[in-house]
Amino acid sequence: MNDDSTLTAWLAAEAEQRARSAHAGIGVAKPAQVAALDGLNQLQAMLRGDLPSPPISRTLDFLLLEVEHGRAIFQGTPGPAHLNPMGGVHGGWYATLLDSALGCAVHSAMPQGKGYTTLELKINLVRAIGPNVQRVRAIGQTIHVGGQTATAEARLVGPDGKLYAHGTTTCLVFELRPPAKPQSAP
Repeated sequence: MNDDSTLTAWLAAEAEQRARSAHAGIGVAKPAQVAALDGLNQLQAMLRGDLPSPPISRTLDFLLLEVEHGRAIFQGTPGPAHLNPMGGVHGGWYATLLDSALGCAVHSAMPQGKGYTTLELKINLVRAIGPNVQRVRAIGQTIHVGGQTATAEARLVGPDGKLYAHGTTTCLVFELRPPAKPQSAP
């Protein structure tokens, strides 16, 4: 596939996902909505539009496109709202897109009743995202998922296959508290 056909396929996948997720909108799922789901099923529900997409996806113009056990792919649109004072895409945008792919790769491997939080995030920026780069993808993959920690790696690439950044994470794995039951009136 050449660069143009890859970009065309990426844009089509993005349009399809935006249409699916429009039903649930932007927000945060309620604990009761996800309590009976493992991490993979939570993310698949988001992809189907059964659960809302997180607000950060609107703020930084990226979205989850694909997920399977131990792997997550996000696609982002670098734009004028993401520029630093020198006119380049801010490193925090790269980091947030990679962090999302890393975290959701780990999330997809969490059994029901388990959660995680980032302990360490390491990002290497290797190339500037220039004005001609319309989309990039962050592809995250778990390396290790254990009872107490999980690690993952991710790459940020363009439709031409160029690497823009890569990163790793270490996450703390923990038991989730069950959602609080509503108290009855006295």
